[in-house]
Amino acid sequence: MGAIRMKSKHAEGFSLVEVMVALIICSFGLLGLAKMESLALSSTSVAGGRSIAAIEASSMAAAMHANRAYWGTAVAQSVTTVNLASAATISPACTTVGACTAQQMANYDVQQWAASLKAVLPNFLGIITCTTTTLPVTCTITIKWAEAGVAINSEQTNISNLAVPTYTVFVEP
Repeated sequence: MGAIRMKSKHAEGFSLVEVMVALIICSFGLLGLAKMESLALSSTSVAGGRSIAAIEASSMAAAMHANRAYWGTAVAQSVTTVNLASAATISPACTTVGACTAQQMANYDVQQWAASLKAVLPNFLGIITCTTTTLPVTCTITIKWAEAGVAINSEQTNISNLAVPTYTVFVEP
């Protein structure tokens, strides 16, 4: 006959309690990784929106430089503050190249810029303010928009600056 094995008093392996504790610890780690991933994706979206705002503001600044006959003189006082959400109502706009006045080109540029902002930034507000009391004329381009970000904790959700970012460019046309 073969040798008889003696069973030890303690069985080898893991108990059910040890396995459950290990699973709970691993699940907390995986939840933390999921939160970090959502924050990374949100931060990428926020950075993209801010980059778009910078590009759009630079675009309007370039249009202002191209039309110095309007923006660089005291005539710009007639368009001192423009709410771009209602820029489609600014008139008259001229689309005929070579037959437009400086003011018509400025109106066209503002309308095109507002349409571009509407396409890429949610709930935007764009304001162009020109100071014409002293020469040279200086203008401020301000863009505000809605931003949906993910907060790490409840304290960050109460900060109002995270919800409505502002981008400002100072221009001397």
